[in-house]
Amino acid sequence: MQRLCFLLAIGLLSVVPSVVRAADETKPNVIFIYVDDLGYGDLGSFGQKKIATPKLDQMADDGIKLTSFYAGCTVCRPSRLVLWTGRSLGHQPINDNKPYTMKSTDHTIAQLMKDQGYTTGGVGKWAMGTPGSGGEPIYHGFDFWCGYLDQGNAHNYYPPHIWRCEGDKVEKLPLEGNVLIDDNPHARGRVSKPDARKTYSYDVMTQEAFDFVRRNADKPFLLHLHWTIPHANNEGGRVTGDGQEVPDYGQYADKDWPNPEKGFAAMITRMDGDVGKLRDLLKELKIEDNTLLIFTSDNGPHSEGGHKHGFFDSNGPLRGFKRTVYEGGIRVPFIAVWPGKIPAGTESGITFNAYDVMATYADLTNAKQVPLNDGLSFLPTLLDQQQKVVVGNRKPDPKSRISYSSFAKMEAARMGKFKAVRLSPDKPIELYNLQEDIGETTDIAADHPTIVQMMGDFMKEAKEPLQ
Repeated sequence: MQRLCFLLAIGLLSVVPSVVRAADETKPNVIFIYVDDLGYGDLGSFGQKKIATPKLDQMADDGIKLTSFYAGCTVCRPSRLVLWTGRSLGHQPINDNKPYTMKSTDHTIAQLMKDQGYTTGGVGKWAMGTPGSGGEPIYHGFDFWCGYLDQGNAHNYYPPHIWRCEGDKVEKLPLEGNVLIDDNPHARGRVSKPDARKTYSYDVMTQEAFDFVRRNADKPFLLHLHWTIPHANNEGGRVTGDGQEVPDYGQYADKDWPNPEKGFAAMITRMDGDVGKLRDLLKELKIEDNTLLIFTSDNGPHSEGGHKHGFFDSNGPLRGFKRTVYEGGIRVPFIAVWPGKIPAGTESGITFNAYDVMATYADLTNAKQVPLNDGLSFLPTLLDQQQKVVVGNRKPDPKSRISYSSFAKMEAARMGKFKAVRLSPDKPIELYNLQEDIGETTDIAADHPTIVQMMGDFMKEAKEPLQ
């Protein structure tokens, strides 16, 4: 423990925002895209060979890739809770997909931005509270939200309705032509047959997002696009359709692939095209140069709905996938672009996490009152600026910090090149050198007992109350 404290005193230091902004400078817009179950290897710019993602690849060429960015969790709901609150899984009430309703004490990044004068909006999967629960997004910092409030309902691309939340209203937005199997409220919006599937919910939510941008182009705004692509269409363990629902297979229709793989690829390419349309919209409205656009995923790739993550090498060189704490389950692609601010064609391997987003938003806006969080701003890294380190404060220098993740009884921690994994409390800690072994194939714990002890101590401290 003494060695750990010494290392923390030396390495885990506070970073003073190095971006000095004039008081009268226009506040930049922020658009944050958090897609669902997209793996580290699912984009061309991260090594994908079969699925076409030209718009996101161009975004990477125009901006920066973070190659060691970690999602909030290896499954959806806690991953979003980590993102919203800026607190790691050691400081969350859940670390798996059990139901959770956002509490009034859960201060969100949307509330932070609203306090800085931003209009806040979002589309897609919220997963933090059903209608009437008090957990709806309009009670937690969002002026507007359109999409799925419930986790389970979000796994259907052709529901009879989604939810539109604005002001103090939470209302159903009917989707024309989509038909319920029956009136059972527990049917989760399942439709009866393919010809009853008329309106693709993803397209509706995308249009709502674009409309939000148009409505608010003359003032600072925050927009979160929590697209459900490419999550499988599995409702309560039942798979409908081919498990990867999309209106058509597009350029993959004639491929000699199983239908679920055609659907998976078509979903990603469809989403990629809409990223391109979003960037075109920002140019049309002449706000591209004043908008920070970020793209990432909520966890690693799935093997569900007939899709197998290995078919497209969705986890790339990484071990594991969704529901594991090996790299493939938690390390995700990350791309950011901001013309004139983020140098084009750059890349960083510094470790950052979804719980760093709150600190980054606070840095970007010079927020003075920030909820207690585990984060570290990655804004200086995006802008290729030197971070100033002040000895003696709590928060770490990005090159020496230890990051934390967990799922159910599994835990993981990373410090620099070392990654520790513990599959359950009664299992020994595994240790990997990611610099030499990105696939986590060789456990080197026996060769580094001091590092193993330090990582074990950190896993305990990561769950202590945040102060």
